[in-house]
Order: sequence, then structure tokens, then C-alpha cells
Amino acid sequence: MNNELFERQDFRVNPIIKDDYEQCLFRNCQFSGLDLAGFIFSECTFEDCDFSNALVANAAFRDVKFIRCKLIGLRFDRCHALMLSFAFQDCLLNYASFYKLKIKGTKFMSCKLHEVDFSEADLTKAQFENCELDLAMFDNTNLEAADFRTAQNITLDPDKNRIKRARFSIEGALGLLNRYGISVE
Repeated sequence: MNNELFERQDFRVNPIIKDDYEQCLFRNCQFSGLDLAGFIFSECTFEDCDFSNALVANAAFRDVKFIRCKLIGLRFDRCHALMLSFAFQDCLLNYASFYKLKIKGTKFMSCKLHEVDFSEADLTKAQFENCELDLAMFDNTNLEAADFRTAQNITLDPDKNRIKRARFSIEGALGLLNRYGISVE
């Protein structure tokens, strides 16, 4: 399907057809708990949609924008990896997983990313603008040239992650010292 508008659809009640969706706009749609295996979304925009606990194994998201969406518990690490790319604005992504994904340059703008797993992901040049990163997991993550200047509550071990040329605010840089038990006053 190309250039379609889907508005106020509860796909739990009226199931969405498994298909390739290109340049579609989904507004105020309900995907929570659905199995989206085999779906392909290319250059689509999702506004005010709820994907909480949806199953996205083998789903494809190619150049997709999520705006004000609820994406709690999504396992993006199980998505189809070919050409995987997305951007998030004002989204709730708590408990999501990006484990081992190559998502260079991904933009997270004003998102809540509590307890998100970024372990072993490649987030080179990613942007975390005005994001809350409470208990987000970074382990063996490539964060080279990533921008954390306006991110809050970031904690990561510089010895276990690649952070060359990453950008932090003074307050954010203090989260790099947590593993040493240092108190800066």
C-alpha cells in the first residue's frame, strides 16, 4: 500500500493486512500486543500510535518516523536488520531493546528511554536530544560521535564502551564517573 492514511484504527479489533506499506501515515492507531512479523514499513510516519508489547520479529522499519508514540517493551533487536532505520520524537521507549543493532545516526528527540538495552549496538553519531536515559544499558556499545549534551541521567562505563568524540554536558559527563564511586560537589 502506498500513500495511505490510517487514522484512529484499532488494529486489535480490525486487523491490519500483512503487506508492504510505503509512505503511509498512521495517526492515533493501536498496535499494542500485535504480531507484526513480516510487515514492511518504508518511509512511513507513525503519530500518536501505541505499539506497546507488539511483536516485531522480522518486521521491517525502513526510514520510519515515530512521533509521540508509545513503544514500551519493543524488541527492535528482533526486527529485520536490512536497511533498518528510524527516528523517534517525543516517544516513550521504556524497556525497549536495540541489542546488537547497527543504527548509526539514529535520532532520539525528547524521548523517555528508561531501562532501554543498547548493549553491543552501533550508535555512531546518534543524537539523544533532551532524552531521559534512567538505567539505560550501554555495554560494549559504539557511541563514537554520539551527542548526549542535553540527555539526562546517562550512566555508562567509558572502559566498556567506545565514546571517542562523543559529546556530553558537564552534568552528563559526571555519569561517566559513577563506576568509580566518585562524588563531585
